[in-house]
Amino acid sequence: MSFYYTRILHFQDTDAAGVVYFANVLAICHEAYEASLAAFGINLKVFFSNPEIAIPIIHADVDFRSPMFCGDELTIELMPKSWGDDEFEIYYQVFLKEVGEKWVARANTKHVCIYPKSRSRQNLSDEMRRWLLSFESS
Repeated sequence: MSFYYTRILHFQDTDAAGVVYFANVLAICHEAYEASLAAFGINLKVFFSNPEIAIPIIHADVDFRSPMFCGDELTIELMPKSWGDDEFEIYYQVFLKEVGEKWVARANTKHVCIYPKSRSRQNLSDEMRRWLLSFESS
């Protein structure tokens, strides 16, 4: 299963050449991640300020197939995959307007769950495990 997030590219998302700035694609993908958490019922304010648990990104990459411009309507497809008790990966495909065979960008972020004070790994919360399970095929 996937989660879909739509967004219009704004002028502030572009660079001097008028195309989306490469790092902003990752920021837009992160918006899709946040939207999927909120749609699942996770309180984002609590999630991102929890003193007992943090889920930082430990790896990110993005590939581009074609440029994106201010005013383009994007659909971001988000597909998380669990990698054990304390980490997961999210795969993103970015499409112009509607989901189809041709993506304009693909991205990937890898996340690990830690205890913020010691920076040591810990298991994902039950809430996050349920979020991840909601994407598994029936």
